[in-house]
Amino acid sequence: MDDEFEAFDTTLRDGRAVHIRAVRDGDEAEFLQAFDRLSAAARYTRFMRAVRQPNRELLHRTLRSFPEKGICLVATVPAADGYDIVGSSMAVIIGDGTACEFAITVADDYGGTGLATTLMNTLIDAARCRGLAEMDGFVLAVNQPMLRLARRLGFDIRVDPDDGSLRICRLNLAAPAPVSESRSAG
Repeated sequence: MDDEFEAFDTTLRDGRAVHIRAVRDGDEAEFLQAFDRLSAAARYTRFMRAVRQPNRELLHRTLRSFPEKGICLVATVPAADGYDIVGSSMAVIIGDGTACEFAITVADDYGGTGLATTLMNTLIDAARCRGLAEMDGFVLAVNQPMLRLARRLGFDIRVDPDDGSLRICRLNLAAPAPVSESRSAG
C-alpha cells in the first residue's frame, strides 16, 4: 500500500528475526488472527477497555485508509499459513494534516524484545519523512512499559485533563531525534 516505505528485517534482543513493512492488501485476516492471540490484558492496554471481539468493520475501514490517511507498519514472522503479524504501529493523520495520532500493538510473547522500540522508531521516522510535525498518543496510566518507551523516545507526557487515567504523549517531529533513536531492536 505504501511504496515509499522500505521494508527491512531486524533481529530482536532475544535473537528472533522479524520483517518490518507497510501494511498491504490481504493483511486484514492476519490482523484478526493477531487479535485472537492477544491476552485480555494486552487488549485492554491497546484499546483502553475490555474488548472480546474485534470490530471487523472498523478494522477494514482503517486498513483501507492507509497510506492516504496515515502510516501503518507491521512486524511479521513466517508461519504455517504464510506469515503472522506479531506487532503493528500506526499513525493516523488528524486535524489540519500536520499531526498524527499513534497506536501500537505487540504480541504478548514479543514483549520486552525491543519490537515496540523498533516499531515506534520506524513509525516516527516514517512520519517525519511524510512531513508531519507532531505525533500524539493516548496511553493508559497503568501502561508503564509504553510510557517508559515514550519517555525514552522524547515524548512529552502529561495527564489528560479530561481523564486522569490517561496520559497524552506528544512528540514534536520537527525537533532533532534523540541520540538513542535507531531502527535496531538491540
